[in-house]
Amino acid sequence: MILLPVPKHVSEGNGSLLVSMDAMIMMDASCPRGTEVYARMLKEEILKWTGLELGLNRGASQPGDIKLCVDEALGANAYTVSIEETGACLCGGSLDSLGWAVQTLRQIVRQCAGLLPCMYIEDEPEIVNRGFYHDVTRGRVQTLAHLKGLVDTMAFYKMNQLQLYVEHTYLFRGFSELWRDETPLCAEEILELDDYCAQRGIELVPSLSTFGHLYKLLSTRTYEELCELPDSAGRLFSFEDRMAHHTVNVSNPDAIHVIEGMVEEFMHLFRSDKFNICADETFDLGKGRSKKLADEKGVGNLYVDYVMELFDFLIERGKKPMFWGDVITHHPELYAKLPEGVVCLNWGYNPEQSDRETRILHDAGATQYVCPGACGWNTWINLFYNSYRNVKLMCGYARQYGAIGVLNTDWGDFGHVNHPIFSVPGLIYGAVFSWSDAELTYEELNRQISILEFGDSSGRLLNLLGKVSDEMRFSWRNAVLLKELAQKKVPREKIEEHFWEEDMGKVAASNSYLEDVQKELPGIIHAMDSSCRGVAPIILNALQMIITWNKVGLYLSELDASGKAGEGQDGMALAAELECNLRHYRDIWRENSREGDIGRITDVFCWYADLLRDTSK
Repeated sequence: MILLPVPKHVSEGNGSLLVSMDAMIMMDASCPRGTEVYARMLKEEILKWTGLELGLNRGASQPGDIKLCVDEALGANAYTVSIEETGACLCGGSLDSLGWAVQTLRQIVRQCAGLLPCMYIEDEPEIVNRGFYHDVTRGRVQTLAHLKGLVDTMAFYKMNQLQLYVEHTYLFRGFSELWRDETPLCAEEILELDDYCAQRGIELVPSLSTFGHLYKLLSTRTYEELCELPDSAGRLFSFEDRMAHHTVNVSNPDAIHVIEGMVEEFMHLFRSDKFNICADETFDLGKGRSKKLADEKGVGNLYVDYVMELFDFLIERGKKPMFWGDVITHHPELYAKLPEGVVCLNWGYNPEQSDRETRILHDAGATQYVCPGACGWNTWINLFYNSYRNVKLMCGYARQYGAIGVLNTDWGDFGHVNHPIFSVPGLIYGAVFSWSDAELTYEELNRQISILEFGDSSGRLLNLLGKVSDEMRFSWRNAVLLKELAQKKVPREKIEEHFWEEDMGKVAASNSYLEDVQKELPGIIHAMDSSCRGVAPIILNALQMIITWNKVGLYLSELDASGKAGEGQDGMALAAELECNLRHYRDIWRENSREGDIGRITDVFCWYADLLRDTSK
């Protein structure tokens, strides 16, 4: 039996419960209002896998029924599942933990349909806060319907916190210059998503960039004077510049008032008592307009003084501040100045991530979450093994150093080109290892996820896809950077120093392997439940993207001194291949996301297609 996260205690009984047409899902008198949402989840799961539409009711259960109840004596985070030949009973110490009991039975139904094996389960999480952090700014703004789908996936794996990363993709009133060429979320959508999350035991925590990473705000003509570096407005868009610059000028007193106004407007959309101000990667701080102040006080003090103002602003309004920990770990001696209860979000994404930052923050007395990654940024298919190793290590550090939460991150970086479905395995890794210190190898966990989440009875899907990104020889990040360097008129020899290495010699072998994967996929897709086969075109398009971009990298690396292709190289055909892949990609993008950065991504493809044609002999 596959159960994710792995329960603490499972004992198998004898016999089984045959779900009958007369059975009902009964909510007893202990169940508060709100239980109906979980009861309907269970009803829909049973209908899907058995064809039986059980009724919902409140009151005393009868033999054969599935009973839901709440018993506070269990403890707020504990639940039990009891399946006997005469019926099933799901009990939680609270409404939230009753919801986790329901998810466990849903997973059993998904594998056993209407003949449920007798068993008894006792379970509760080791880490109370188990979250997912999804970037809805840098590239991909998913539709409300698909954000709700993300929430449903999180609920199924017993996660209880979601944050959406926002810089400029919220429709702030009076900031039309900020979002005029974007497709932002509006207040009504966030209010609806907040309700949807709350009904499923998930806390939607507001997260707003307020210090670094304010590319759009600080590039406007209205607010460019608030940018640390001058002349930020009117520049040609750059994916790299959006990542690397645009920090608030803390020496300008107008800056904090503008940011506080945005925070004030945003916070009221959420029932959460938390607010994440981000405040990470303030690369330019003290290097421009605030340099004189930095020389007087020190960059660390500039940083702490600014975030302290925001913390005080939030605390006065009853909010618990959160912030990213990358800057403060370089100035741990200043942590004592921060208010008690502020939560430091300690991120690190290396598959061999050190415990250094976690230990520094622990020793400084910080209240912290550890924040690993789904490892999908700048890849067509996520780096599953990197994510598995990173998540497992960071969750171990959370236990070792007493972190109060895990927030698994899914960043967008240069346009969020990876499809959201490829971040689901990383999400599940986070759910599994934040719940308990489960002994599941990478291959075994991938097998279980393939079966449970992707309906792949062969269990092979993720272990096959996990090897794909190793064959990426010309990455999306490199493609973007090369284009932007060329547009800045950087000399060709300087560009070549960055990009053409021995990996280009491996393109033929890599593409041959990827083509073999394409041939192996139909058998796996055939083994999938029909409701899950919609992933097929997504996977095939991503594989073709890697193959085609590998060809582009090889083609460009072999241009002669005059910038022309050699004999036997067909830039015209390769340009057409890029454009055909892009057409399918855009269709897939629009199935779950607004326009977002798809126009900017298209510009990269078109620039390369034109270059291929221009260099072709």
